[in-house]
Amino acid sequence: AQQPGAPLSEQEYQQFFRLLRVARRASTACLFRQLYGCHHPLVQRLDEYENHGVIPEGPICSSLPAVPFFINFCTFSLYRCTRKKYFIKV
Repeated sequence: AQQPGAPLSEQEYQQFFRLLRVARRASTACLFRQLYGCHHPLVQRLDEYENHGVIPEGPICSSLPAVPFFINFCTFSLYRCTRKKYFIKV
């Protein structure tokens, strides 16, 4: 284990920045979704990519205790965006 205050190793830096880049890309996709809506062709392509080629029809079940289901994938995706929980799965 590294001592507190010691810089990250090369491998640790790569992992650290990889995570930041992924979150920034997810944030950008969310901004695009919020600006143009779920029916924009690019947003739909991203949703299809995330779901192996098919956008799930609603309702979408969730393991989140506060929200057990969403009426459709768009609502679920918007929830993730507004809560900045980009990588929640159902």
